[in-house]
Amino acid sequence: MTIAARDLAGLLSGLEPIGRSERGTTRLAWTPEHEAAAAWFARTAAGMGLRTERDPAGNLWACPEAPGPWWAVGSHLDSVREGGRYDGALGVVAGFAMAARSRVPLAVIAFADEEGARFNTPTFGSRALAGRLDAGDVLARVDEDGVTLGEAMRAAGLDPDALGEAPGWLGRLRGLLELHIDQSRDVAELGAAAALVRGLAARMRVEVELRGEADHAGTTRRALRRDALLAAARLILRADELAGERMVATTGRILAWPNAPTTVPARVRLWLDARAPRPEELGAWWEGVQATARGLTTSSGVELRTAVVSINHGTSFDSEVRRALAQAAQRAGLGAHELVCFAGHDAGVIAERRPAGMVLVRNEGGVSHAPGEDLDLEDAAAAARVVQAAVEVLA
Repeated sequence: MTIAARDLAGLLSGLEPIGRSERGTTRLAWTPEHEAAAAWFARTAAGMGLRTERDPAGNLWACPEAPGPWWAVGSHLDSVREGGRYDGALGVVAGFAMAARSRVPLAVIAFADEEGARFNTPTFGSRALAGRLDAGDVLARVDEDGVTLGEAMRAAGLDPDALGEAPGWLGRLRGLLELHIDQSRDVAELGAAAALVRGLAARMRVEVELRGEADHAGTTRRALRRDALLAAARLILRADELAGERMVATTGRILAWPNAPTTVPARVRLWLDARAPRPEELGAWWEGVQATARGLTTSSGVELRTAVVSINHGTSFDSEVRRALAQAAQRAGLGAHELVCFAGHDAGVIAERRPAGMVLVRNEGGVSHAPGEDLDLEDAAAAARVVQAAVEVLA
């Protein structure tokens, strides 16, 4: 029996209401909403005869009875704040649909905290599994309420002191395939239901802290001001200019203090997200941002501190996996379209240690990380059939 759109719709119906409102889907890692999604995962796995296990990083595994190591399919269940309903969730749902129909034993994985939206820890679970996580750094990070990641993990029933044991679970994995909604219009512009991913772009997240001086908004002359938010605005504009045509640079979050209408801002924290086809382009952009920060410190009297929160130099997916996906796509009549994806994904992290690949499903509007994110489940089912066929060959 092949995967149909109604199969995906049925699985999604149990997951979609969790954390969803008229403003979008919010399932931040280590929250009650995310734990509710984990409970859905366990129920779904049990209904298919798969046993659920949770590794030290919080990754969820739906494991077949056959001895490992296994090929796995999956994605993540957490979201950004007020995000879309398919980002990550589609890959887990499709993974269950594949595992239920596969001729070979498949594991389904839901990676923990892929978005990093609460503690600025993107691809947390997959990086822990791949041995690429600095536990001392990430466990000390705090959210908006002053809760550390370690405390949040403990509240969710995990032992943060055991985080370093996560790489030991990698031996269960032969390889990974991830199905994901396209977060751009790239696939739609190809005129295809889905496309294969050749690799992931280089990307960097930067945190900037600016310290000026609070003062009266009406009586403080311009020459005497140390306006942290004005300096931040100039840095943001320059970061965008430095990106040019081949890169993208986004300031996705800004916090300002004292955040009062009649007070010159004294302190700002902001986060920059930059992505480029090649790591050298990303490096040149970062040098430009640092030079701009030094110049603004001198010209504005505002102290600027910049720090790289995370960096990935890009990923090329396994050639054998790509070949299996291309052959399956051609047999299905979808065409073997390939592209470079500018989003970060767990499959890109796992690709450093195990064979991995990705397929993106058409998103006509190109909207993602927002409530307007949408796709046609017929497209998603066609893509899932391609992934299933490919992983059966690889296994």
